[in-house]
Amino acid sequence: MQKRALGNSGLEVSAIGLGCMSMTGAIYGPPADRSEMIGLLRAAHERGVTLFDTAEAYGPFANEELLGEALAPIRDQVVIATKFGFDIDPVTGQRGPGTNSRPAHIKAAVEASLKRLRTDYIDLLYQHRVDPAVPIEDVAGAVKDLVAEGKVRHFGLSEAGVHTIRRAHAVLPLAAVQSEYSMFWRGPELELLSTLEALAIGFVPFTPLGAGFLTGKIDASTQFEAGDFRNIVPRFSPEARTQNLALVELLKSIAASKGATPAQIALAWLLAQKPWIVPIPGTTRLHRLEENLGAVNVELNVDDLARIQAQLAGIVIQGERLPEAILKMTGL
Repeated sequence: MQKRALGNSGLEVSAIGLGCMSMTGAIYGPPADRSEMIGLLRAAHERGVTLFDTAEAYGPFANEELLGEALAPIRDQVVIATKFGFDIDPVTGQRGPGTNSRPAHIKAAVEASLKRLRTDYIDLLYQHRVDPAVPIEDVAGAVKDLVAEGKVRHFGLSEAGVHTIRRAHAVLPLAAVQSEYSMFWRGPELELLSTLEALAIGFVPFTPLGAGFLTGKIDASTQFEAGDFRNIVPRFSPEARTQNLALVELLKSIAASKGATPAQIALAWLLAQKPWIVPIPGTTRLHRLEENLGAVNVELNVDDLARIQAQLAGIVIQGERLPEAILKMTGL
């Protein structure tokens, strides 16, 4: 597996990481078998993955507990990224209605995460969502204290706006920023990517396969199971999907010319955008994991990228990427 550096933080990780959220949640279907997911996490490491992404909010707590058990035997060989920031009681798991990044809460959340992850340090700690009630300088200061104590090694933000990123970075340099980014949603190209490049901060795109849409396995007639998050996402309405299939057809045509799959082209395209981009596709299936990791061997040259760019310019994606209430918590 190729390696990539996240900015100039000194943090080096596999070129493709693993998003672990779906392993313990029913966001895209029924919960997966725990023992199978432990096997999958270890199989990922055997295949060269070193970056594993989780959060206290996934479950809550269950995802961190899963990673703690699975990665304990190889803890010193992996990079664990987790997150704080929602109003979750660190003991009971009871959730409040919004965010909570008060410094005391951050420190309590991290102590609890350390126990669940069976480790004495967190490699990369993200604020999951910006808390409008707490100045980002106070958040960065709390994480800086945790770094000084050896409990956290690197700081990151998730779904933050560029003004917040600059303010946080001035207090404690950021190793990485997370946001959704793929051919299906290219919002980061407006100002986020240039900001990260100027500040030498790494970028970790989540949902790099468009919640499965870019794999080519979803069409306008696909029926999602009850409780599947995509049922309430505007761009996954049947009408929007009908329009958005033009993007899937583009991916399929490129994949055919490269002897690859649409998913591999989608990931290879992300990897080709910047050398400090590390996507974290999620999966609960070994064959999908292997397919995703195969993207590092797909070469898109300058001509390929120019041709893709020209074709993308003619495709207008229909529907918002998230429900309105969730969108309001992003880009602050």
